[in-house]
Amino acid sequence: MTEENDRVCIGAIAGAFGVRGEVRLKSFCSDPEAIASYGPLTTEDGGRSFRVTLTRAIPNGFAARLSGVTSKEEADALRGVSLYVGRDRLPALGDDEFYHADLIGLTVYDTGGGVVGTVSAVHNHGAGDLLEVRRAGPKSAALLPFTREIVPTVDLAAGRIVADIPEGLLE
Repeated sequence: MTEENDRVCIGAIAGAFGVRGEVRLKSFCSDPEAIASYGPLTTEDGGRSFRVTLTRAIPNGFAARLSGVTSKEEADALRGVSLYVGRDRLPALGDDEFYHADLIGLTVYDTGGGVVGTVSAVHNHGAGDLLEVRRAGPKSAALLPFTREIVPTVDLAAGRIVADIPEGLLE
C-alpha cells in the first residue's frame, strides 16, 4: 500500500471565521463532529499538523481552532487546505460500507463484463452518493447512483465495480 493510500482526507478548511484565528471547517466524516476526535490532522503534503477543537456549528460546517493558528491572516492562508488522517485511526466499516478514497480508481464494468470507465470521484449532494465515472469518448464523464440496485458488486481486492446501468443513463 502506498503512503498516499495510508491517509484519508476527512475535512477541508474553507477560510477564516472571525478575527481571532478560528477557521471554517468542512467535515467529510459520516459523523461530522468526529473530525475533532482523530488526533492531529495533517496537510496533504504532511508538512503541517493541527489539533482540532470545534467551537460551534455554523452553516456548512464548524467554526474551529487549529493548534498554532492564532490570527485571521494565518487562518485565511489555510483556505482550501485539505486535512488528512492515517487510515489506521479511522473506524472499521460494516458490510457494504466503503471509504470514498477506496472507490476512486476502481474500474467499473457493466453486467456483461464490458468496461464502462474508472471512478474518478464520489459526490454527495444530499440525496445519496454518486460515482463520477470517467469514460473514453466524447461523453467522458457520467454520474452513477451508488445504490445496491445499480452497483451490486464492489470488489476492492480486485479493483472492480460491477454496475447494472439503467438504460439511457450513459447515452
